Amino acid sequence: MTETSPKRYHPALVAVHWLTALLVFMMLGVGKFVMPGIDPSDPQKPMMLQSHTFIGGAIAVLVIIRLVLRFSTKRPAEADAGNAILNWVGKAVHVLLYLFLIGMAVSGLGLFQMANLPAVFSGAAPYPSNFFDYLPRMGHGLTSWLLLALVALHFGAALFHQFIRKDNLIGRMWFGK
Repeated sequence: MTETSPKRYHPALVAVHWLTALLVFMMLGVGKFVMPGIDPSDPQKPMMLQSHTFIGGAIAVLVIIRLVLRFSTKRPAEADAGNAILNWVGKAVHVLLYLFLIGMAVSGLGLFQMANLPAVFSGAAPYPSNFFDYLPRMGHGLTSWLLLALVALHFGAALFHQFIRKDNLIGRMWFGK
């Protein structure tokens, strides 16, 4: 970027980033570790799945908004990890985060349709006995593990920048002047 690059990201982009991060963290936790342990006959299971579905949809909308903001607002100069390979990995991780979040939305939507979840949520159809009967479930599950790994890598890199490189990277994605 040029000399006139801002020191921080646009406040709207910051708000969307942190809201998305919170929802993704929550969804990965619930989807990977809470929901699988609940018996399908538990009356709370459809309600949890319905919440998971709606929040997943909200994340998809936030990712679209974030992409629009990312390309329509000024941003700070690229972060430097002090190593060309690490700089490339940083860019790749950001691209993969977007792709995997979109992949989660697409596979979730496919699962929503194939498992007839609107009818399940309205009580007109029973809760599916095994979501692995539906092809998108495999992609949704695999992508969620890969997304979890990328989120951990992204978080670790942010801590590396903040506390090892001491370049205030986290401050760039926060509110202020």
